[in-house]
Amino acid sequence: MYKKPKVTVVGAGFVGATAAQRIVEKQLADVVLVDIVEGMPQGKALDMMQSAATEGFATTITGSNDYAATADSDVVVITAGIARKPGMSRDDLLATNAKIVKGVTEQVVANSPNAILVVVSNPLDVMTFLAWNVSKFDSKRVIGMAGVLDSSRYAQFISEAIGCSIQDVRAMVLGGHGDSMVPVPEYSTVNGIPIEQLIPAAKIQEINVRTQNGGAEIVKLLKTGSAYYAPSASTVAMVESILLNSHRILPCCVYLTGQYGIKDVYCGVPVALGKNGVEKIQEIKLRPESQTALEKSAEDVRALSKQVLGMI
Repeated sequence: MYKKPKVTVVGAGFVGATAAQRIVEKQLADVVLVDIVEGMPQGKALDMMQSAATEGFATTITGSNDYAATADSDVVVITAGIARKPGMSRDDLLATNAKIVKGVTEQVVANSPNAILVVVSNPLDVMTFLAWNVSKFDSKRVIGMAGVLDSSRYAQFISEAIGCSIQDVRAMVLGGHGDSMVPVPEYSTVNGIPIEQLIPAAKIQEINVRTQNGGAEIVKLLKTGSAYYAPSASTVAMVESILLNSHRILPCCVYLTGQYGIKDVYCGVPVALGKNGVEKIQEIKLRPESQTALEKSAEDVRALSKQVLGMI
């Protein structure tokens, strides 16, 4: 008998709730939405279910404050944590979100020991490292969402600069999900045409910087919150590839064991995602300047990762 996949989304804030909505509307899995705030996940889940007749989905979503409802999840998305405010960096969230992610991970392991974890909480790379450290899972089952989002932002800015359809743009951003992220123009194309043949070098550099500050730009505009439409869409792209065993090659935050000359740290690189989580880490040849930037980004993550272990 066919058993529908089960996905838990931890954190019923904007990112979590929107990700949950996308998952049920795409009919990828039944969803459990969990939050510590009494009534909030239940209310949002009920609201979403009351759209099922209109949207035409047959999957279900339930809300809970109790992790017992999440038992035997195939994938657990962790979005829990405080959001950035104007003037804050992702790293400013470190201490508070470390405690939250640690507690969440412990609950997830107790209830869904075979799940694949997709971490969205910031600072992303460090929280993914923390979830892996706490869970004791194989690193292939603990993956951070960052590169898909950063690459999607990069693609949007490229599309705007050229005036072309976003559907033809394929962009690549590697490294940590912070100021030292690495936009990679040599692997960013428009219908196969390298962007360097379409956009002046100075403009590409401007786009690179805007991509690195993409989240902060939105935080500044919103004033009371941070991005959630694009982050949730990027998260669901990863969940979809895992549940459907699609082996899509997406830039994700994964544990490196010597790839790209980097080891013992979580960092964003292209990977194939499937039913086992990370099916393969794809090694591509980078230009010297991109390789150097990737190594620096990894070292920035490493420094914070050492710091976070002292907080738990």
